[in-house]
Amino acid sequence: MRPMLPTTELALLRRVATEQSTNRAPSLVAAVVRDGELVWSGARGFLDGSGGDQPDDDTQYRLGSITKSLVAALVLRLRDEGRLELNDPVDRHVPGTAFGSTTIAQLLAHTGGLTAESPGSWWERSEGGDWPALENSLTPGEVKHRPGRRFHYSNVGYGVLGELVARMRGTSWLEAVQAEITGPLGMTRTSPHPEGRYAPGWAVHPFADVLLPEPSPDAGAMAPAGQLWSTVNDLARWTSFTGGHTGGVLHPDTVAEMREVAVVDDADTWTAGYGLGLQLVRTGGRRLAGHTGSMPGFVSCSLVDPATGTGALAMANSTAGVAVVPLVLDLISIADEYEPNLPGEWRASPTDTRLLELTGLWHWGPSPFHLRLLPEGGFNLAPAEGRGRASRFRPVAEDEWIGLDGYYAGETLRVVRGTDGLPQHLDLATFIFTRTPYDPATPIPGGVDEKGWRP
Repeated sequence: MRPMLPTTELALLRRVATEQSTNRAPSLVAAVVRDGELVWSGARGFLDGSGGDQPDDDTQYRLGSITKSLVAALVLRLRDEGRLELNDPVDRHVPGTAFGSTTIAQLLAHTGGLTAESPGSWWERSEGGDWPALENSLTPGEVKHRPGRRFHYSNVGYGVLGELVARMRGTSWLEAVQAEITGPLGMTRTSPHPEGRYAPGWAVHPFADVLLPEPSPDAGAMAPAGQLWSTVNDLARWTSFTGGHTGGVLHPDTVAEMREVAVVDDADTWTAGYGLGLQLVRTGGRRLAGHTGSMPGFVSCSLVDPATGTGALAMANSTAGVAVVPLVLDLISIADEYEPNLPGEWRASPTDTRLLELTGLWHWGPSPFHLRLLPEGGFNLAPAEGRGRASRFRPVAEDEWIGLDGYYAGETLRVVRGTDGLPQHLDLATFIFTRTPYDPATPIPGGVDEKGWRP
């Protein structure tokens, strides 16, 4: 672990100590990651809440709903393999449910309209049943909203996604997580039940300094909504994954897609939203992604700012009281304020010099655009004055490119060459970009006035 400056470490530890003391957490662990590395960790309190063993970076806490993000990554892996489409209805892969027209994307983003909790006994404190039992309990009355209408957080939806993964992989969702996510990322201490050193879950009395043990049963078919336990070391790897250091588990563009806003939770102010398996927070000019978690006896949070590469996490063995989201946001702010990340040094990068002929000035009608090659490959097409439609593109075939973001995300750009083999114009979603404004030698839709420009 690369150390931070002593002044930074003291400020971070003070924030953790204040949270643990003020909100009476039996124990609290936290960490900061930067550019894919764990750069600081700290802990306060005792595992039993009154003395004895203290937590460390290898102590397991229950993650709760952070589990959902790992399940979502499995679904996106299936999509990237061509095994499914996010707009597929549930019925195509898990037939016979009462909500078969709901799409996979809607379940991922909590817009499917399904009930928040599974019918029957409170699932987080009850031994879970199998999939047939859960499916039979999900009658048409458990669809609370028209699919796609609004954000309605649904633990049940992730139980369904876990079953979908299990059917498509021919194994349990948990075995798929271990084989495809935690194993490749080196998250060796992430498991469905506590193993080795772990923090027991406690409820803290609201009016006295006494504790009550909380149960931690197996959630059965609901387990994909919140079963996993993990450590600071492992959750730091997952936080880094969310920021784009994917370790080959998913393409960084796919993780960026998971971080895109699929639905806003508070439309008037847009401070909270949800992507594809990731919660989104907008505050102080930042847009962060990650997830929170809570189960009886535990709260957790993992967030990262992809723009700066700084993220943080926190876990406590208390049912309520610890404000993990403000804590994590403060840890990120402290790290970036005390030790701002320096921009990487510019250096020449390998480039296919044949692409140089595409660079420079292009025009959409009379509007000038600049095409620049990017260090990571591909290019950026943006208005010369910085206002308007801009997108990055990556190659998919000879003289054919696909938009990655902005207005032209998913749209195809084709380079059309003249008889001399040189680029004559760009054809982007029916828009023609030319080297000079409205070049009459190119197929401008509607043609160009034969008298040309006039005073």
